[in-house]
Amino acid sequence: MGKEKVRIILVVIGHVDLGKSTTVGHLIYKLGGIDKRVIEHFEKEAAEMNKRSFKYAWVLDKLKAECKHVITINFALWKFEITKYYCTIINAPVHMDFVKNMITGTSQMGLLAS
Repeated sequence: MGKEKVRIILVVIGHVDLGKSTTVGHLIYKLGGIDKRVIEHFEKEAAEMNKRSFKYAWVLDKLKAECKHVITINFALWKFEITKYYCTIINAPVHMDFVKNMITGTSQMGLLAS
């Protein structure tokens, strides 16, 4: 019998425009949690909008309003599996207008850990 995979839950919280979504999207890509073709698609879209640096941020910022305004409005949750781990990443906004969404996102940690 093989060893059971370890569950990793990462919550990223920070001020607006710190690059949380970009960092998390890049991490997900580097760990193999998203296909290269998806990143290439985002890269093309970002170039067309003259926002090349946002290709990784768009992995998590799925709402059109988020892509357009370049801020995370709602918490984003991404689950994927790699060789030794089950990974869950939560990206939570900390803009004053979206504190309720940040609390909702971080409260999901307990549910995910069980």
